[in-house]
Amino acid sequence: MIVENTQTQMRKGILEYCILSIIAKGETYASDIIAELKKAQLLVVEGTLYPLLTRLKNNGLLAYNWVESTSGPPRKYYVLSDEGRKVLEQLDITWQELEFAVRTAIGDRK
Repeated sequence: MIVENTQTQMRKGILEYCILSIIAKGETYASDIIAELKKAQLLVVEGTLYPLLTRLKNNGLLAYNWVESTSGPPRKYYVLSDEGRKVLEQLDITWQELEFAVRTAIGDRK
């Protein structure tokens, strides 16, 4: 139980960073974000993703465009705002620092 809680917290801690990084590649549909996260073994369901996308948008980090679909209703494609790009640049630095810190702390334990 303790291990599962710690794993969940670790994943939650990097989820926003990963989502911003995926969207930084270009206009992205929510199901494509989920597919990328699953490919990276960060399992996320729509019920987790949509509130996160809404929060990121409300914080000014994302915008979206509606695009007509040939197979149903229009789709919402997400893009990073200028502020989102600035935040992502800061998170890139933070990630590098954390990665170094963890590798240093773990050392040659294995």
